[in-house]
Amino acid sequence: MSGYKLVPRVDEAYDYPLLIKHILRTPLTYAPEQEIVYRDQMRYTYRDLWARINRLAGALKALGVGPGDVVGVMDWDSHRYLEAYFAVPMMGAVLHTINVRLSPAQVLWTINHAEDKVVLVHQDFIPLVKAIKDKAQSVEKWVLLAEQEDVDTQGVEFAGTYEQLLSAAPEEYPFPEFDENTMATLFYTTGTTGDPKGVYFSHRQLVLHTLGLAVAFGAFHGQGRFRSNDVYMPLTPMFHVHAWGVPYLATLYGLKQVYPGRYEPEMLLKLLITEKVTFSHCVPTILHMLVSAPQAKQLPIKGWKVVIGGAALPKGLAKAALELGIDVYTGYGMSETCPLLTLALLKPDKMDAPMEEQVEIRTKTGLPAPLVDLKVVDEQMNPVPADGKTTGEIVVRAPWLTQGYYKAPDKGAELWRGGYLHTGDVATWDSEGYVKITDRLKDVIKSGGEWVSSLELESLISQHESVSEVAVIGVPDEKWGERPVALVVPKQGMSIDPEAIKGFLKQFVDQGKISKWAVPEQVIEVSELPKTSVGKIDKKLLRARFAKAD
Repeated sequence: MSGYKLVPRVDEAYDYPLLIKHILRTPLTYAPEQEIVYRDQMRYTYRDLWARINRLAGALKALGVGPGDVVGVMDWDSHRYLEAYFAVPMMGAVLHTINVRLSPAQVLWTINHAEDKVVLVHQDFIPLVKAIKDKAQSVEKWVLLAEQEDVDTQGVEFAGTYEQLLSAAPEEYPFPEFDENTMATLFYTTGTTGDPKGVYFSHRQLVLHTLGLAVAFGAFHGQGRFRSNDVYMPLTPMFHVHAWGVPYLATLYGLKQVYPGRYEPEMLLKLLITEKVTFSHCVPTILHMLVSAPQAKQLPIKGWKVVIGGAALPKGLAKAALELGIDVYTGYGMSETCPLLTLALLKPDKMDAPMEEQVEIRTKTGLPAPLVDLKVVDEQMNPVPADGKTTGEIVVRAPWLTQGYYKAPDKGAELWRGGYLHTGDVATWDSEGYVKITDRLKDVIKSGGEWVSSLELESLISQHESVSEVAVIGVPDEKWGERPVALVVPKQGMSIDPEAIKGFLKQFVDQGKISKWAVPEQVIEVSELPKTSVGKIDKKLLRARFAKAD
């Protein structure tokens, strides 16, 4: 072994596998009577959660599910989803979290590609199942997640309702021991071209990601800490990267969890207030919806901690949230990274800094989380200077990154070229260790030989008093190659004056924050910005729509 000395062990020693089932040990001891809440319909304890996990595994086994089989879930954020997060992988099966916001054709494609054997279906998606069931090649059983009795199944044959199957299942299930590198979860990303790509994670990766989250969120003196006395409500769909992995951590902590079901503004606000939610995470569009609500200033939300991911946090939105008392900051990762890579934590000496300085830090991409090896590199994989100005691509290594794409080794090899996972995000890093994404490689605007950051422009424009939402895209230009176009949604009761926006940006030109070439020649008022299935602004659609803007 070239001089390396391995730790000696005896045959009787136990080689502890990092399996998802071990996450449940702590809450069942620490907080067995703590509540888990679903909308205004269901309340139960961690002790009940454990019993239902056992029954769900027994019910799935009775339907023919065994090790290696894939179980799909089509549900809103619920206690049922949380139960599936544990029961399915703990059996040795694979949990496929189906993106219910995809088109029927894409949903069918992912089910067939994953080879789902059993699919749990919320009653809202019965029409979707009716449309695709005859082409779902591998599905043997559909299970109905019913919210009330006498649901119209529209001719779809279900093996039973979720609650019926659980009530008929044994109280205990003998969850086995197996290799920690066994696949636990699978879901599909929606790229800009081609079919969705399957991203998968092992038990080992999910356990280590949970521990990594615990340290990153809870160990450091700073803002937004997530501890066992918090009340957690996800505002990121549970089908999307395991709701960023936070339900696993919330369960490990044994804290109160609140699941809102389908995202309806009235229900979200009701749960936020009545259940005294203190910690959430979401994309900027969800926070924007809540902050922009007329009643926002009257809501008792001071101290609510919100981590923003999935897209850049504009400075204007961050300032508006902070003024309401919301403890908001950025988290960064991607589907392929499970997703934790960085958090925009304030260092101790900045905790009492003026708001403008805090906004600057809280909207950065952040500091690398523990165990994350992150570099910003040039095209030859050499690290760029840590000067906060020189840009390069973020590449990473961490113990919880996907090892490839499901059934697509060629695409996995491209993802991992050079031994680092390539994020496709262009960024700078500085001497303090903070990373700041300036754009996606696919979104950066190349104008007259200069790179113009759409994210920087969006963040600056968002601070104008008339702006509610903004997206900046590049459109073809015969002279300059590309030019930026700003698409702006005005605040309620206001309109957008293009010249006023350009004049507003020129102050940042004078300050040296952007070049004069970054000021868009066109500022277009729009009533809304299109969103993707996970709530991000759909720049691909905007580029297609405004490619010939004039």
